Amino acid sequence: MSARPHKQILPAFAKAEQAALADADVMAQFMLSDWEKELVPFEPGFPSSPNGRMDCFWVMDDVETGTLAMTEYNAETPAATAYNDELVDIFYGLPILREFEKHYECRALPTRHLMLHTLNDCYRLWAKTSSAPASKERMRIGIVDWKEVPTYSEFVLFDKYFKEQGYECLICDPREMEYRDGKLMAGNFHITMIYKRVLLTELVTRSPEGLNHPIIKAINDRNVCMVNPYRCKILHQKASLAVLSDETNAHLFSPEEQRAIHAYIPWTRRLSERYTIYEGARVDLVPFLRDNKDIFVLKPNDEYGGKGIVLGWTVTQSEWEQKLSDYLKENTIVQRKVAIPSEPYPSFVDGKAAVYDRMLDTDPYLWNGDTTQGGFASGCLTRLSTAALLNVTAGGGSTVPTFVIEER
Repeated sequence: MSARPHKQILPAFAKAEQAALADADVMAQFMLSDWEKELVPFEPGFPSSPNGRMDCFWVMDDVETGTLAMTEYNAETPAATAYNDELVDIFYGLPILREFEKHYECRALPTRHLMLHTLNDCYRLWAKTSSAPASKERMRIGIVDWKEVPTYSEFVLFDKYFKEQGYECLICDPREMEYRDGKLMAGNFHITMIYKRVLLTELVTRSPEGLNHPIIKAINDRNVCMVNPYRCKILHQKASLAVLSDETNAHLFSPEEQRAIHAYIPWTRRLSERYTIYEGARVDLVPFLRDNKDIFVLKPNDEYGGKGIVLGWTVTQSEWEQKLSDYLKENTIVQRKVAIPSEPYPSFVDGKAAVYDRMLDTDPYLWNGDTTQGGFASGCLTRLSTAALLNVTAGGGSTVPTFVIEER
């Protein structure tokens, strides 16, 4: 296994994005909506996904060898960076970890500072494209999402951190924002940097203003910077893995990138009536899927929190066939089942310590990750679950801090 798989994979994602922007036929493979296709050509002045997360499963044979499967690329609004840092602080204060550290060094992987660096880097690049007087000033951060979302507590953590670092900051609900006199305002607070946590799809489809929302107007006039920008929607689609995996797109990638795609990206296709190649053989896709439900997963193209995902091996044959029929009418991908690692973890149940096997995913955070140079990975979201669908929002898992452990 490569020590830097993201360095091989992320340039392939960047090439796919560039091809989509240059070729309508490639863009169609990402299954964007009409309004998304209207927004993504906007050039933000900085990388399309300066902050991302690759959802991965690592199955280790031993301490040095194993297999890695990258199942989703969260290129729009990866959450939990501040939660991770807080969990690390909590664990460092536990008596049991202090005892453990007498024998092992526990190195954390902090990320909150990287988010601030990313906002600053993007702001400086954006300022070169803006004539707004505020672009020459220190950024004023608006953390933007609906006030009722379950991740609101993380916004509070970021708000506190940004202010500790000397930045003006406000948590803002999109419904309470205005664009007046060339300024994006939340009450009397002038926002010049949007740390976007609201999903762009929800911002446009839930807001009565749609594409005339104050945020959209301010961005288009280059009077506010937003991270991640519109263009992140291309690679954020789950179809991005299908674009990389599909044999019809092999010409877009170098031989080295093709080998990395084959090694790390599970076989993924857009769900449609077509023929394709599976393990070297030409197959009629839908009948093939109908007959092999136990090794495939159906995923809506642009959902989150595990919504709409169908694990073929957990449903009956009739349920699977009905889902195939229904999802053929929607924007959906199908992905080959991957091995999910499982390890014993201690828990407290009814006041007693117990050890249970739990499945886990290990998801590195990526910074400037869509560049042809591959960006860099730092920090990691780790989730544990007794359910096959490892997703905290879906109720199928819990987040734990990640440490690099070395014997003293």
